[in-house]
Amino acid sequence: MIYDYPRAAAGVLVVRGDDVLLLERAHPPRRGFLDVPGGFMEAGEEIEAAARRELREETGLALGRVDMLGFFWDTYFLSGFGRFPVMNFYFVGHWRRGVPRAADDAASASWVPLGALPRLRRRFAWAHMTPLFRELARWARRRSAADGPARG
Repeated sequence: MIYDYPRAAAGVLVVRGDDVLLLERAHPPRRGFLDVPGGFMEAGEEIEAAARRELREETGLALGRVDMLGFFWDTYFLSGFGRFPVMNFYFVGHWRRGVPRAADDAASASWVPLGALPRLRRRFAWAHMTPLFRELARWARRRSAADGPARG
């Protein structure tokens, strides 16, 4: 019997106003496609710590408080190894300072308007990114409603 054990991955969506930070992947698989800061967890690593480590490694950024955004299944393919299931855990937090600098697995980093995400769907590295960004939009609406109307 062969068991198809899933691997755990963690990431963080960084929001600045109405924009979210996206990375262009520097390496296979899915080189050149859009992704968010994140990656595979190391043995014994806490989920949030993994997400923060990946953010720091791929962009040089650090965040204050983050919220758990959700959990999303997907698959990952490695040449010579094959396809395997991945459990993706995501957090979300507000950018405070710093310029994201693409490093490690990222070729570039850029701020993308939340409203532009549906048009970029064909460039997403992973299938789970569409429901991930839908959940991000719900999170942003809840945050906006909680903050109340702008005061002048």
